[in-house]
Amino acid sequence: MAAQSELYLSSLAKTAPQSRWKHVMHGLRRDKFLYLLIAPGVLFFLIFKYVPMWGVVIAFQDYSPYLGVTGSQWVGFDHFIRFFSNHDFYLLFRNTMAISLLSLVFFFPLPIILSLLLNELRNAIYKKWIQSIVYMPHFLSWVIIAGITFLLLSQSSGIVNKMLVSLGAAKYDFLTNENNFWVLLTVQNVWKEAGWGTIIFLAAIAGVDPQQYEAAKMDGANRIRQAWHVTLPAIRSVIVVLFILKLGHIMDVGFEQVFLMMNGAVSNVADVFETYVYRLGIQQGQFSFSTAVGLFKSVVGLILVIAANKLAKRFGEEGVY
Repeated sequence: MAAQSELYLSSLAKTAPQSRWKHVMHGLRRDKFLYLLIAPGVLFFLIFKYVPMWGVVIAFQDYSPYLGVTGSQWVGFDHFIRFFSNHDFYLLFRNTMAISLLSLVFFFPLPIILSLLLNELRNAIYKKWIQSIVYMPHFLSWVIIAGITFLLLSQSSGIVNKMLVSLGAAKYDFLTNENNFWVLLTVQNVWKEAGWGTIIFLAAIAGVDPQQYEAAKMDGANRIRQAWHVTLPAIRSVIVVLFILKLGHIMDVGFEQVFLMMNGAVSNVADVFETYVYRLGIQQGQFSFSTAVGLFKSVVGLILVIAANKLAKRFGEEGVY
């Protein structure tokens, strides 16, 4: 009897992988068009996100393009020590965090508020027109937005300063004043991306059960209370996930925007990690050192995502994983 049981278990162990493989192949054949649909996205992330990760090893080397990755000398954490002991580190960290925190405080809530306002519009045609208008700035490049900003705020020929002069007021220095730079970047970011950010929140709001609104009306809740007690709790999980993902990019303030708006007069408040990496890595050829700076940014973002995700789960949310 024992011999028969062992024979049965051995045959099951041999056939189980085959049945699993058949099940996998059946699923691939059944859903082949779905896999073809996601194939471009998967290839994009593999080629441009995962494969380049191999390059971070040069952050621990004295990399030379002539010797390559395998032939360059290993220096360990020397580049990180040099970066943290450099007086530029504190300046870069201050500017990056200031711009990111302003964006987090003023930009992140705005798409939520805008989504709630758009959700209250009952005229479908008017609502679509408003959505199209607020979506359009997203499709403008930062080059165009920087050009519009210079056209409006330039001290010599800007439209705003010309209006001030015509009203008898003095010209105001918008673009070369250090006190204005962080606010100017935040306003640009809000104008460009706030409308586009409403797409996810509007999709989440569309999934709220209408019976909850009917119950709230029965209890005498007006539009504001319905949004506060029904809509926001229903989309809370989406808000938490997007907030966690936003924290992961807190060290990324947008190279193109800062680079285009930066000038010598505001370099003290405009120089961030991205511009620093560009200057040392691309212009000066310090590939290993600039890679170490970029790796530091990624590690900080990873730590913030893990910490925020654990905190969200502690408060009963699902988080990102």
